Amino acid sequence: MTKINKISNKMELSPEQREVLFRVLKARFEKNMNRHKGLEWAEVRVKLEADTEKQWSLNEMEITGGEPDVVGQDTKTGEYIYYDCSAESPKGRRSVCYDREALESRKNHKPENNAIDMAADMGIELLTEEQYRELQKLGNFDMKTSSWVQTPDNIRKLGGAIFCDRRYGTIFVYHNGAESYYAARGFRGSLRV
Repeated sequence: MTKINKISNKMELSPEQREVLFRVLKARFEKNMNRHKGLEWAEVRVKLEADTEKQWSLNEMEITGGEPDVVGQDTKTGEYIYYDCSAESPKGRRSVCYDREALESRKNHKPENNAIDMAADMGIELLTEEQYRELQKLGNFDMKTSSWVQTPDNIRKLGGAIFCDRRYGTIFVYHNGAESYYAARGFRGSLRV
């Protein structure tokens, strides 16, 4: 599922890649009905089929280890809401600092990338703290890892960033310098389709 075609400046999956992605997403959807009670895969698929860019973003979430799944539907817009539902922070998105400013501020031992730019390149957004807490109502996530979440401007202006995890049956919100990065910290994303 990793090869993509660039068609008229849009990222697009081949028909074969699309079918593989849809099979994976359908199987996950059906296995985890508690995440999206009352929703039907056939209706989700119709929305997915209509948006090749969102297909590409979901594929990026998948190949970086996010295991995206539907966690709800916006009643006003009708959009389906996907979150990364992997048990731990997605493996292909770890060891990154928070944003470009933090990356550029590091003098030594820079990480390869940062969470904000990676998310933008994938066409997704980092979860907010509120969304992270919603996700944790659906299961136990980040029991061994942690995930950067969107940081309020007043904290970021002072050089900090926030991340979350679950330990001792509790969801913790922590702070760190935005330039920090760890092998066990990545980020989770959201996407509306």
